[in-house]
Amino acid sequence: MSVKDLFQLDGKVALITGGSRGLGLQMAEALGEMGCRVAITARKAGELDEAKVHLQRLGVEVQTVVNDLQRFEEIPTLVTEVLGRHGRIDILVNNAGATWGAPAEDYPDEAWHKVMNLNVNAPFFLAREVGKRSMIAKRAGKIINIASVAGLKGSPPGMDTIAYNTSKAAAINFTRALAAEWGKYNINVNALCPGFFPSKMSAGLLDRLGETIVSHTPLQRLGGDEDLKGPIVFLASEASRHVTGQYFAVDGGAIVV
Repeated sequence: MSVKDLFQLDGKVALITGGSRGLGLQMAEALGEMGCRVAITARKAGELDEAKVHLQRLGVEVQTVVNDLQRFEEIPTLVTEVLGRHGRIDILVNNAGATWGAPAEDYPDEAWHKVMNLNVNAPFFLAREVGKRSMIAKRAGKIINIASVAGLKGSPPGMDTIAYNTSKAAAINFTRALAAEWGKYNINVNALCPGFFPSKMSAGLLDRLGETIVSHTPLQRLGGDEDLKGPIVFLASEASRHVTGQYFAVDGGAIVV
C-alpha cells in the first residue's frame, strides 16, 4: 500500500460530535476531504444547517443529526440514524465538550455535573453504542477522543477550570483503558489533546490571557484552522493502524515548558 493510500478514507463513515462549528467542523472538513462520508451532530439545528451547506460546498457528503449528548437516553437514537443511512460507523470522533470557570471552593454542583456528563459520560456511552452495533461485529474501527492538554496539568493562574481539567484527564485514561480492551477487535482508540485554539468556548479566556498564553508557547502562536487536520486524518486512517492507546498534544509545544 502506498503512503497516499494509507491516508485515504474513501467510503469510510465518520461520526463527529460537536461537528457544527469550531474544531469539530475543522475535523469534519479534513475527513471529508480525504473521502469520508461525514455525520455531524450538535444541539442546535441552525448551526448544523450552516455547517452542512459549508461542507457540501467543499464536496463533502454530510448527514446532520440534532442531538443533545447530555440526554443519554437519546444516544441510541443518534446511532440508529447514522446506521440507518450508512449501514456502519467506521470512525467516531468524540469532540463535543463543555467547560465552566469557578474557584474549586465555590464550584457549583450543576456545573461539575454538566462538564462531567458531556466530557466523560457521553463519550463512553456513545463509544459503547457504536462499538456494540458496528465496530465490534466488523472487527474494525477508529475512535478518537478529543481531550486537551488541560488533562495533563493543573490550572494556571486565572483559569479556574477544575472540572474541565479533571474531565480531560479522565478522557485520556478512558482512551487508554478502552484501547487495551478493544484491541482484540482491531479497534484503535486514541486521543488528541489540543492546546489553545480560538473557539467559542475559549473566546473569553483568550481575550484575557491570550498574549500570556502565546508568550509561554515555544512556537509563539495559538492553534489555527489547519492544525488539527493532519493529526485527525492520521488517527482516522490506516496510517495509524499500529497506534492505539496514545494521546497526542497539539499545542505548539506549550506542554513542554
